[in-house]
Amino acid sequence: MNRSESCLGCRLALGVQQAQIVYEDQRVTCLLDHEPFSDGHTLIVPKRHVLDVDELDEETAGAVMRASSLLSAALKALYRPDGITVIQNGGAFNDLRHYHMHVFPRYAGDGFAWQEPHYAGLAKKRLALTRERLSSELQSRLP
Repeated sequence: MNRSESCLGCRLALGVQQAQIVYEDQRVTCLLDHEPFSDGHTLIVPKRHVLDVDELDEETAGAVMRASSLLSAALKALYRPDGITVIQNGGAFNDLRHYHMHVFPRYAGDGFAWQEPHYAGLAKKRLALTRERLSSELQSRLP
């Protein structure tokens, strides 16, 4: 069984598995989330199997961002939300096991919340050290 047959994300993106597709191009398929937070909650799913954001090639990453912008504009026009959330979960938090980005309308008091982890206070105390370490790591990855 090849990856597209065994992966739900691949099957959805390639139109093998039934989905509520709202837009697609050569690189991505945009479909309504089957358990939406709000009307218009959409997933952007690459047609090529990718697990995490750091595995996206430049063309696919660009297609994901173009689709997120297009979806955001359409959702604002249709639903007049108080805002739009664009979010992606990686690693153990990627329940689809295929890269996907969520785009959905938000409303004041909708109950969706960013909840700070218990260790956020410690991270705040280490901002200078974190900046130094992360900047150094990023520089080592540049051509």
